[in-house]
Amino acid sequence: MTPIRIHDFTLSGHAHRVRLFCSLLGLPVELHPVDLRGGEHKSPAFLAMNPFGQVPVIEDGDVTLADSNAILLYLALQHDPHRTWWPQSALAQARVQQWLSAAAGPLANGPARLRVLKLFGGPHEARAADLSQQLFNGMERQLAHSRYLAGTEHPTIADIALYSYTARAGDGGLSLDNWPAVRRWLGDIEQLPGFVPMPEMPQAA
Repeated sequence: MTPIRIHDFTLSGHAHRVRLFCSLLGLPVELHPVDLRGGEHKSPAFLAMNPFGQVPVIEDGDVTLADSNAILLYLALQHDPHRTWWPQSALAQARVQQWLSAAAGPLANGPARLRVLKLFGGPHEARAADLSQQLFNGMERQLAHSRYLAGTEHPTIADIALYSYTARAGDGGLSLDNWPAVRRWLGDIEQLPGFVPMPEMPQAA
């Protein structure tokens, strides 16, 4: 099988969720690091693949696709013959979509935002901290009575979409001490065959 090419930034949780899912599916990948600091993501060649200038982007044969959540859905439908990562019932699919929306909303504007501020420099944002707490409260309520976010017996792409930035919440100065079900869920994801961790941020000199 020809490897899936991932235009990647190692410290991006959005890119990590794609790397993680490919590994869980046992798919070969070829990583192409994108120089964000050097502005490669704003180059004409990159913008031709993703007009929003964001990582990740994948190339799978003649398919070029951007947006990490869209990529997760594509991979689940195209490369998971057992259809376990994208459930078959309408209700379960809708519940997965609810959590994909959370990944694109409060996760991106909460824990992910705080992490970016730490990585690239910037003042602490109270709104991002508040969104993070609201998100983790919601996840805790769900995971207190179900093993996975969508209420399914098997993890879905919802779990993959929420994992990376939640796992590295500490990078943005957040502690998960008050959310034991979230911590249990992180451990369950980390025990899946093929799991690859989200890299830590480099320490400031």
